[in-house]
Amino acid sequence: MPTMKKRTSVHALTVLALLASSAYLTVELRSEERDSAPGVQTVKDRPVGAGDIDKDSGAQRWERLNNPARTVLRGDQGQILATFTDKARTATLRGPSRTFAEPANTAVRVVTEDWVRLMPQAWRQGAEKEAWFKTWFKEASTTKEDDLFATAFQYAAGAPVKKDAKGLAYAGDANFGPVNPDLTKNRGTPLLEQSDFFHYLGIPYTFRDGTTKQPEPTRAKAIDCSGFVRMVFGYRARYPLASDDNKGDGLPRTANGMARSHLGADILPLSGPAPWYERPKNIDVLQPGDLLFFKMDHHTGARLDHVALYLGPDTEGHKTFISSRKEVNGPTIGDKGGVSRIDGSGFYAQLLRSAKRL
Repeated sequence: MPTMKKRTSVHALTVLALLASSAYLTVELRSEERDSAPGVQTVKDRPVGAGDIDKDSGAQRWERLNNPARTVLRGDQGQILATFTDKARTATLRGPSRTFAEPANTAVRVVTEDWVRLMPQAWRQGAEKEAWFKTWFKEASTTKEDDLFATAFQYAAGAPVKKDAKGLAYAGDANFGPVNPDLTKNRGTPLLEQSDFFHYLGIPYTFRDGTTKQPEPTRAKAIDCSGFVRMVFGYRARYPLASDDNKGDGLPRTANGMARSHLGADILPLSGPAPWYERPKNIDVLQPGDLLFFKMDHHTGARLDHVALYLGPDTEGHKTFISSRKEVNGPTIGDKGGVSRIDGSGFYAQLLRSAKRL
């Protein structure tokens, strides 16, 4: 198995190609919220049934951790090289550093060595010894293909169009939704919700339960918050998709459906009384690639109504996410309508309610 050190020496052109997918948005910074964010916190964890790492052995080592139950691969200095969480297909691997930036929309950047990919099966204790995982990991630890983060930024403002062999444009600058022709019928929101990935693509899509849905021309190149997640995890990374909430065993259509589904591992469980619930008291257990769920609108009753992809710390040390939002008309890590951070006292930080690792 190739070492993780070899993987970190991937040619610089690979990194540059990934950076080319980053986008640039235009808006004034919300400095008052940025200044209110506290310093980054440190996660302290204790191994389950494992002793100290022998830092002089030069060997890698598998280790079990809890809260949540997971397996990590440690390097020769005890550093975590990869994380695999029970019940989840999302794996976080250490790789070449990349920078994701939107300088016209926010002064901060996300510089990360975390690469997030989907495994073919959900993780369980001892899976590192199984043939399916060994085959997958050999490829995943060396591939130059886009991970979930690189894919997500292929839909932000200014992202170049990408087409498949048949000429279908499957990536490029995405809108949130069409302009609302009658604000009074949609609670005054200027852009309509309910734009799924197949609307963006402009093609009919048949789901696993046999349901075929047709795209609406007015929603071409548009994906709302959950449509964005379904595009990145589902259509692009091939995570199974349900035709709607509570239909089939795939990723549900809405943020509420995703948050309350049995899929993956609940990292921050929903708690507190409906309809507003409670903000999680400790968010240190999050890792890059987790889905974040928010309660933002009193018109949606007890439903959670926004979903985002957690990226990890930004260059100022704060916990940052990307999501498709009305304020900037598409996917963003920017500040318009609220800083894209979940620590501190900003808009989204106050309205975070739960998190899941698919």
